[in-house]
Amino acid sequence: MLTYQAEVLRTLISDVIQQNLNAGLWQWMNEKIAPVGDIRQFNIAFVSVPRKTGKNILRVTDEQNAAIREAGAGLDITSWTVDRLSRIWLVSSLHHKDEEKYFQTIENLFLSAEVNELVALYSALSVLHYPERWTKRCAEGIRSSIGAALNAVACNNPYPAAYLDEPAWNQMVLKAIFTDNPLDEIIGIDERANADLAKTLSDYAHERWAAGRFLNPLVWRCVGKFINTGIFPDIEKLAASGHAYNREAAALACRDSAYAPAQELLNKNPNMKSAIASGQLSWKALAEKMKNYVLQ
Repeated sequence: MLTYQAEVLRTLISDVIQQNLNAGLWQWMNEKIAPVGDIRQFNIAFVSVPRKTGKNILRVTDEQNAAIREAGAGLDITSWTVDRLSRIWLVSSLHHKDEEKYFQTIENLFLSAEVNELVALYSALSVLHYPERWTKRCAEGIRSSIGAALNAVACNNPYPAAYLDEPAWNQMVLKAIFTDNPLDEIIGIDERANADLAKTLSDYAHERWAAGRFLNPLVWRCVGKFINTGIFPDIEKLAASGHAYNREAAALACRDSAYAPAQELLNKNPNMKSAIASGQLSWKALAEKMKNYVLQ
């Protein structure tokens, strides 16, 4: 399982929020999480955050960004808005000594949330207290028909890789693929790769190919480590493709594999192998290329 440092993240987020709010707003935020504060007032504050803070993009220093990425296993908040992070700070800083009251307060927010509130709540999973209690809520986000909510769960969120079991993790990755969410933004995509997911993606590839439909080459990122006699013909098909992105995906999958025929296939293409060794060809570089391809 991937790990992150929730307590460190809470402190770093607090620092970022404090520098993005004026003194009056910072005081207002702190009043809403006081132990003596009533839940009704907290709920009202959560809903009214955007009217108080505005929706500007956060001001984050390079040092803060680096520290958050380290503590959050790659979490990047630089594109988030002030209201989103303010809501995350509110729920993570709420008095939590009474576990049941804390859990029910936040659970009720989920149940009544509109889209932007849901995005903030799912983005907050990694900094909520009692993290094991939120796995079912995380699974609800995966099943959501709201695209922004699914994105907040699956992408740029360290919680799923740290706490979801393998079936739930695989469901999340598959849902992200089906809904064209960016796989390169799934934290833990390499660490949580597994044989069952690889087999499912191979079957999915066969279905797409049989129907003559486009298959995102990035799906093979989850397969390379598990290439075997059953999957290797798929990689050979990719390597012989008329599309460069498929050939590049085949080379990268072979690089990730310990299967001897896959290594031999990569050795037959010294240019690709050299590009991988130099860093010119990587899953990240291929993801960037595919973003441009989709836009065409």
